[in-house]
Amino acid sequence: MPPQILESEVAEQWDRNAEVWADQVRKNFDIFRVHWNNPAFLEFIGDLNGKSVLDAGCGEGTNTRIFARRGARITGVDLSDKMLEFARAEELREPLGIRYVHTSYTDLGVFEAGSFDAVVSTMALMDGPDFPAAMREVARVLRPGGMLAFSILHPCFATKGMGWVRDDSGRAIKFTVADYFNNEAWIEHWKFGWAPNAAEVEEFGVPRFDRTLADYINPIMAAGLRLDEIREPRAPESACAAHPEAFQKYRDHIPLFFYVRASKS
Repeated sequence: MPPQILESEVAEQWDRNAEVWADQVRKNFDIFRVHWNNPAFLEFIGDLNGKSVLDAGCGEGTNTRIFARRGARITGVDLSDKMLEFARAEELREPLGIRYVHTSYTDLGVFEAGSFDAVVSTMALMDGPDFPAAMREVARVLRPGGMLAFSILHPCFATKGMGWVRDDSGRAIKFTVADYFNNEAWIEHWKFGWAPNAAEVEEFGVPRFDRTLADYINPIMAAGLRLDEIREPRAPESACAAHPEAFQKYRDHIPLFFYVRASKS
């Protein structure tokens, strides 16, 4: 087995990221979230109004608050104390009835079995070391008929060996993939490159646990959940119009995100 990164280290890394992350996300500097991922994922998960929902890996709470405004009775869980501090502070500033709990999505023992109508997770389940344990816990806390819906980086394309091939003018004309089966945990360093103050902020350190498509799909079924739909959202034309240099190459060549919706019998 390759070297791994412990959950405690994941929490420490996100504690370090928290202040800059919360500031930038709340200023809409994550243009991939704003223009592509959130609109597509919200359409994918459907109506949450009146449902008891768990947000698994809620971070500083921006998306949790979006779900709450759509009528969900929502609880957010996260490993990072610092991220939850920002989430709770925003809840105090503008209450939406959100409860935040400091725990891992691999250990939801604070919740009784069958506590939730739905579990949602946006771009978090690829950042933890034990996806099968997460699926077992999700299955346990869902009520019969309950829904799981999550978004992650597309495992077939977001590999350690990903890269763009460009022509002489600099236009991206092909996308390459390598190291698809390399499942060694690693820390990726990056920032929101389209932020107006990108040159002034340090890069985030984000723990990554690369998995194959099978590594995601099989544990869902092994946990007793039924696959209902998968989706590979294409970068929308509206995003390409707003930021062509950021989005057009994805629209032309690959999906960056991968969505799964499953249910409990």
